[in-house]
Amino acid sequence: MSTETFLPGPDLVAAALPTTLFRFATAGSVDDGKSTLVGRLLHDSKAILADQLDAVARTSADRGFGGEGATGTKAIDLALLTDGLRAEREQGITIDVAYRYFATDRRSFILADCPGHVQYTKNTVTGASTADAVVVLIDARKGVLEQTRRHLSVLQLLRVAHVIVAVNKIDLVDFSEDVFRGIEADVQQVGRELGLGSDGVADLRVIPVSALDGDNVVDRSERTPWYDGPALLEVLETLPAADELESHLESFRFPVQLVIRPQGALAPDAIAGGLDPEAYRDYRAYAGQITEGSVKLGDQVSILTPGQAPRTTTITGIDFAGRELAEAAAPQSVSLRLADEFDVARGDTIAAAGTVRESSADLYAALCWLSPKPLREGSKVLLKHGTRTVQALVRNVTGRLDLASFGLEPTTTLELNDIGHAQLRLAAPLPLENYLHHRRTGAFLVIDPLDGNTLAAGLVNDHPGDHEDERYSI
Repeated sequence: MSTETFLPGPDLVAAALPTTLFRFATAGSVDDGKSTLVGRLLHDSKAILADQLDAVARTSADRGFGGEGATGTKAIDLALLTDGLRAEREQGITIDVAYRYFATDRRSFILADCPGHVQYTKNTVTGASTADAVVVLIDARKGVLEQTRRHLSVLQLLRVAHVIVAVNKIDLVDFSEDVFRGIEADVQQVGRELGLGSDGVADLRVIPVSALDGDNVVDRSERTPWYDGPALLEVLETLPAADELESHLESFRFPVQLVIRPQGALAPDAIAGGLDPEAYRDYRAYAGQITEGSVKLGDQVSILTPGQAPRTTTITGIDFAGRELAEAAAPQSVSLRLADEFDVARGDTIAAAGTVRESSADLYAALCWLSPKPLREGSKVLLKHGTRTVQALVRNVTGRLDLASFGLEPTTTLELNDIGHAQLRLAAPLPLENYLHHRRTGAFLVIDPLDGNTLAAGLVNDHPGDHEDERYSI
């Protein structure tokens, strides 16, 4: 039985929380103050329990973090609210993605605090891949760095709906407007070069903040009178979520995770709860998470199975947590009942009829390479798309992103943290959709078939033509 259906990951938590839920992540270079900013958000939004705050204060004192903050209160190391690993506290860095959940009067949040080191760029890709917005921190004393350009490139590639650049440690440059305006101009220039603000990325904002003292984080600061924009939390509370922006554009997609066929056998607690085993003797449903769009009773859908022509049927039932629904939408996890008894299994996709193009075994993609093992032409890998995993072959590598010019430079290999383009040949055709228009179903993972480690995060590009290159065979 698949654990994907039952483990409460961020997407399943999202389905259970109010519709005002907003997911965002932090990114930036080392020591830019990401964890401190997250701690400040949690602290000033009253999302920290008193005993947790006391424990952080004691640990801060033991580590020699003393003195008074800008408001005259005892200073604490706010980064300790998110950096929980021993290695993180010893080195003063973030290593793993730390998820935190908090709420204000206006919205509930899922926050992913991502590492800044170059070697942990893969964690930033993980945190940003499901985010409605990403807050990129820049040290006001250092300005835009190569890692800043790398992170902004990743966000453009992932089509993140909102990018917020927080120029942190503005207090260490005496709240200088000239320093902030110079960095703001550099950020906007990088944004123009990457195409941020268009083509799938809704906006790019720049805010001066001091995570340590709280300036412009939750409340607007009097120490930056030259900045008349909103504080960071004000922006996060009012931005539309990606689901709100895209829901009316997306067609229904539902990767099948599990076939539910009790055949009259129910768990004792279900029977005790009043369920009739006889009523479920002929029950058959398909469980999973809606990744795009919505579905209603009576909708026509197509069953997509690799190697087979699409089969059309009708939705006759939508079950959720022991009750029937008339309609469901992403990102809800539900079970669907169909009018016809087709052979449907894990790895198949149920989609709105007439909205999916023909499956293809040729995949053209952008790759964020996340492994120290280099990508080479001719390598055999596994490709996980939705709930389906197939064998694949790297036919060629067509280019690598140059972070200085943001153009593609010729290459035949990709190294750790490279962003490049490649062509793969799949052992079985899949219903591949361009990531630009289908953020969830247009994404996939490249996996090492020997040890099961993730090698790359991939985004489907359009097929450039019908030419074939049969230099390799699987």
